[in-house]
Amino acid sequence: MTHQSKTQFVSGPAGKIAVHTQGSETGPAVILTHSILSSSMMWLEQAYLLSSSGWRVIAIDTRGHGQSECQSVMCTMDDLVADTLAVMDAMNISKAHYMGLSLGGMSGVGLGIQHADRLLSMVLCDCRADMPSPMGDVWNDRITSAITEGCQSLAVATTERWFGVPFLEANEVVGKAFRQTIASTTASGFVSCARAIQGLDYLDQVSHIKVPTTLIVGAKDGPLPQAMQDMQQRITGAKLEVIPDAGHLPNIDQSVLFNAAMMRHFFQNPAWSQA
Repeated sequence: MTHQSKTQFVSGPAGKIAVHTQGSETGPAVILTHSILSSSMMWLEQAYLLSSSGWRVIAIDTRGHGQSECQSVMCTMDDLVADTLAVMDAMNISKAHYMGLSLGGMSGVGLGIQHADRLLSMVLCDCRADMPSPMGDVWNDRITSAITEGCQSLAVATTERWFGVPFLEANEVVGKAFRQTIASTTASGFVSCARAIQGLDYLDQVSHIKVPTTLIVGAKDGPLPQAMQDMQQRITGAKLEVIPDAGHLPNIDQSVLFNAAMMRHFFQNPAWSQA
């Protein structure tokens, strides 16, 4: 079994999609998707943990992020769902577990609503299922900045919003890595995904999600703990894990607690690890 990540490219609706795989090729598949302005790099620790435990990890770079292309300036959340399906189809994966955070969690909600037959379970992190106008409007200035100055113009403000200044001062290597990842995101990828976030409208259908679902959220992630509590009440049997003293990326700033919650999900059903 290898923990070395292998990168391949899959044809997607908006261009080539970079897919990073590691772990046993015969293990049960776990798809990982990331936040806007990030890449599969944000899942490195979790990918290693899961692949070390016998799972086949498939970390996708969202269109226009990481090594993936984005040949479109318009994008809906359903388009991002289609990207995930394109990867599954290209890799002959009939069913997978899915873990997405922020943007990846939002598109995961759509995947769970529309394509439950392709899913074994879901972990949805630090996300919501709708985008009220005031929240959607904050993306307009960020979109303008990305178009006029590139995504590097968003790097400092975004990392401070995600982690807070004290964490960044204490973890300079992490801050630098994320600022570099943000800066290297294509403007078209950011703008199209930001438009998808502005159009997010799955809340009325969340109760259609029938696969085993765990919701994980950082306790300090603004309105999201409340939004995810609402989602939990709409998804039959869903579990909610609130990570104390964590922000928007609890898998980074409280990784030990996040990883424990993640492993509780993936090992709750003995049949999954044999899938």
